[in-house]
Order: sequence, then C-alpha cells, then structure tokens
Amino acid sequence: MKEKEFLNIIKHTLKSELIGDDCAYLKDLGIVITQDNLVEDVHFSRKFATPFELGFKAAMVNISDVCASGAIPLYLTSALSLPDDIEGSFIKEFYEGMKSACEDKVEIVGGDITGSGKIFISVTAIGSDKGRKISSRKNARPGQKIVVSGEHGSSGAGLRLLCDGKKNPQKFIQAHLMPRAQIQFSEKIAVSQKTDYAMMDTSDGLMDALSQIAQASRVLLEVDFGKIPFDKDLKYFENFEDIILYGAEDYQLIATVDDAQDLTVIGSVESSDVYGVRIKYSDKLIFYTKEDVEKKLYKHFKEQE
Repeated sequence: MKEKEFLNIIKHTLKSELIGDDCAYLKDLGIVITQDNLVEDVHFSRKFATPFELGFKAAMVNISDVCASGAIPLYLTSALSLPDDIEGSFIKEFYEGMKSACEDKVEIVGGDITGSGKIFISVTAIGSDKGRKISSRKNARPGQKIVVSGEHGSSGAGLRLLCDGKKNPQKFIQAHLMPRAQIQFSEKIAVSQKTDYAMMDTSDGLMDALSQIAQASRVLLEVDFGKIPFDKDLKYFENFEDIILYGAEDYQLIATVDDAQDLTVIGSVESSDVYGVRIKYSDKLIFYTKEDVEKKLYKHFKEQE
C-alpha cells in the first residue's frame, strides 16, 4: 500500500492545517487526538501474539502518539471487528492487556464491537495540553540538537526472529510484542522546552522520523550513527545497522530541541538547500533523500510476503 501517497491525497483534498502530525492539536479545546488501526495478518499475527499482548500493544501505540505530541495521555476508545471463531476469553484477555498498558494514567471510556472476517482494531486516544508545549514535526530549526529516548532496533530484531521461527533472544521479541510509550521522556521535553520543538515516535523507524521532520521543517538533520543507543546484541544480526535505522515499532521518541541538558544527543539540525538526513558512520558520510529512506522503510507482515 502506498500509505504516504494516500496521506498526501487526503491532506490536499481536505486542506486542513490540523493534519500532518502524530496527533491533531485542537487548541481551542486544549486536547490532542489520534487514531490508529491494527489489522490481522498485516500489523500482527495470532500465531505470534496472545490476546493480552495484542491489547497491550493496541493501547500503547496510541498512547505513544499522544506522547509524541507532548500532551498528557488521558483517554482511549477502542473498536473491534471480530470473526465468528473469537471466544469471550479473547475479549477478556485483550482488554486486560489494554488496561495493563494504561496503568492508572489512561482510562478506557468506550468503543464498539462488530463482526468481520479477520480481526480489525481501531483505537482513538485523547490527551491534554495542560502545562505542556505541544510539538510539531514542522518545528525543527537550525542550531537545535537531535535527542532520542531509549534504544533503537530491538523491536525490528524481534520481528525478524518471529518471522524466522525463532524464540530467542526473548528480549527482542518482547520489545516487538509489548512496546512501551515514552511517557516520562515526553513530559520532560514538553515541560522543559521554552521554544518550539519537533517530536515524533519511531513507529515506522528512526530514519522515517528523521526524514519526515527534515522534510516538514525544510532542514538537514545530521546524525552520528555511533551516538544512537542500541542493544549491543544487535551486532549479531545481519545488516544490524539497517535494523537500528529502519526496524520500526520501538515507539521511542526523537525530538529537536534547544535545551538538550541530560538528554541523549545524536546529532544536530543544520540549514541546507536540500532537505534530508546525513549520517556519519565510522568510515563514511552518507546523505539520504526522502526517496532513499522510503525505499527501505519498515514493511508489515503482508508486505513482506
């Protein structure tokens, strides 16, 4: 599916300034809102994920979008379309997983259930801008530092292991099946930054987030690969650099900020006539255009067949 092409068609058709970030920021209401879908055999497989893990991830990926905006995650609604072979135990475990992801911070307040040939999950998340400065991927400016949360590539490694029929190392598989939204990192950025900043999660990969911010802000993002945090066991995987950059679904956050104190800095925002990402490796310096990045972006189950 040509997802980005379709999104551009939607944006140009609707001509809404609210479309383009991880969340729509409804400033007049003081909220952000986002919606994400998970489709069986495209985004997940029942062969790999339990109902609990599926519910956990469905909630967490939407909480992550709210975190990417800098807002406080508050509420979720969920709509399920289910085939006839689904039992009540699936529903119970699914919502136990969602509830576990929400902890005491986010409340599930409604939704819908319908029939379907496969499992379709649609979750809407709402967050508050109270006491927060809300991000936009258009806000990166020359002179800012590029900062990230957590380690990158673990989820991509977990997906590769699952597709190869392997069960270890479990830490990578768990990173893929049960990711964690970076709530504390989001709060630190949204509360501490005095000037506008860009922030995205790495749902489609670190390089995707870098590229999208570069294009939206019309800047060059210069990154030192050696400064990107990752689990050192990834070095045992073939083409581990690609897993780190393109593996996706780590749901870490990347931001461009003026104040990078006590944050992990991986690069800087530079002024340039060409927009994209330039990565410094130990032995080379490579510039990536938007087209270069999109050729290698993360593919879901169905796209890998």
